[in-house]
Amino acid sequence: MKAYKLVLIICLVFCALPIHAQELAILKYNGGGDWYSNPTALPNLIRYCNLTINTNLKEKVEAVEVGSSSLFQYPFLHMTGHGNVVFSTEEAENLRTYLLAGGFLHIDDNYGMRPYLEKEISKVFPNTQLEELGVDHPIFKQNFKFSEGLPKIHEHDGKRPQAFGITYENRLVLLFTFESDLGDGWEDSSVHNDPAEVREKALQMGANIISYAFKN
Repeated sequence: MKAYKLVLIICLVFCALPIHAQELAILKYNGGGDWYSNPTALPNLIRYCNLTINTNLKEKVEAVEVGSSSLFQYPFLHMTGHGNVVFSTEEAENLRTYLLAGGFLHIDDNYGMRPYLEKEISKVFPNTQLEELGVDHPIFKQNFKFSEGLPKIHEHDGKRPQAFGITYENRLVLLFTFESDLGDGWEDSSVHNDPAEVREKALQMGANIISYAFKN
C-alpha cells in the first residue's frame, strides 16, 4: 500500500508539471565515470527542439543525482560518460520508481560505458534485459524519419550503431544508444569539428527522442 501511494504521488507530480516550464536534466552518478562530459550537448539539443519541433523547454540544464527525490521534477533525463557507473540499491530503486511512474531516461554511450552500465541497469530492472529496437520503432518515425535506425555520428570501434531499450506497459522508458555518440554530435561544432550534415542527423535523432518521450 505504501509503494502504491508513493507511485500515485509521483504520477501526480509529473501530471502537475506545466508544459511551458518543462526542464531536462543530466543524471549524475557515482563510480568515477565522467557524467559531466559533453557540457554543450543538451543545451544545444534543447535550442534545436525549440526551433524545429515547437517545444518550449528551458535551456538551463541541471545535474540531478540518481538517488535524489529531485529526480521526479524532470520528465526527461540524459546520461552519458566514458567509464564506470555505480548505482547503490537505493539509487536503483529510486530510478526504477521514477521510470515506472512516467519518467524517461536516455543513456548515450560516449565510449566505453556499456560494460559498466549493463551491470547497473540489471539492478534497476533485475528481471528485464535491454532489447535492441528495430528500425520500425516509433522513435525513428517522429518528426524526422530514420529508415535505417540510429545514425552513426562517431566511429568508435567501427561497429554499427544500435539503440537498446526497456519497455514498460508498451512505453519505452529507457533508451540506450551505443556506437553512435549522439551527444558528441549535439555539442558545439568547434568541439569535434563534425560536418554540418552529421551534426544535423544527431540533432534530428535527438529531437525524435525528445518528441517520443513527451508524447508517450
